[in-house]
Amino acid sequence: VQLQASGGGLVQAGGSLRLSCAASGRTFGSYGMGWFRQAPGKEREFVAAISSSAGNTYYAASVKGRFTISRDNAKNTVSLQMNSLKPEDTAVYYCARRRPVYSGGYYRVTDYDYWGQGTLVTVSS
Repeated sequence: VQLQASGGGLVQAGGSLRLSCAASGRTFGSYGMGWFRQAPGKEREFVAAISSSAGNTYYAASVKGRFTISRDNAKNTVSLQMNSLKPEDTAVYYCARRRPVYSGGYYRVTDYDYWGQGTLVTVSS
């Protein structure tokens, strides 16, 4: 399984970016997917997640109402639309695949088994 994140860049506070994650494999639609971020000197933290069928979405309190996660199972992609960006959103953003046949949650790093390489988002004030 390979995950390729893209779409990061430099944006002013209040602006928007859309991140995309392309996944390899023919069973993409069977797995939940998530986005995490890691700022310099901080631990990786949960941002958003979506169930395999896109029937359920989950967000960190810090991004709820500003970010939207979506997926296209036909194209093997998961996206993160980020609006009203703040300087504190600056981080490397990672997409990840939730563990298969899993009864755990969506919020922890350990809930996921494959990770993309990350894409840098920088929000200037």
